[in-house]
This record gives sequence, structure tokens and C-alpha cells, in this order.
Amino acid sequence: MRVLYFGVLKDVFGRSGEDMELADGASVADLIAACRGRAVGAGGVWDSMAVAVNQEYAQGVDVLKDGDEVALLPPVSGGVGRR
Repeated sequence: MRVLYFGVLKDVFGRSGEDMELADGASVADLIAACRGRAVGAGGVWDSMAVAVNQEYAQGVDVLKDGDEVALLPPVSGGVGRR
């Protein structure tokens, strides 16, 4: 499957995406756990992560298939400050 990184995860992993292999029957939660274990410095971003599988929002229990495209979308902060 192809995993796409956005926001802070793009910086943490040093790339915008990569191909990953997981065991048959792996879920979105399994993918997040695998990525989380390799992401040094991502902090609590994982607790409020949005995930899209094939451009549709997904939940942790959703099962992934070979050929899926998974986007990991961490929360965004910032914007216009007070004047």
C-alpha cells in the first residue's frame, strides 16, 4: 500500500510518502501503530490523527487491502493571530 504523509509527519519521516507492507487483515490502527513506532519527535499527533483510505475518511477498525492509498493527516495548528 502507499502511505502519504502530511503536515508534521512529512517532516518527521523526511518524505511525503512511501510504500509499506503489512500483514493480511491489517487495520488502519495497525498501520498507525507501525508508523508511530518509527516516528521520533511526532509527539501526541497520533491521538487526533485523521486517516483517509482511497480518499475516504477511515476508522481504526477498517481493514486495509493491497493497493490501498492511505493518507495520514495530523491536526493543523496556526493561522491568523489576534490583532
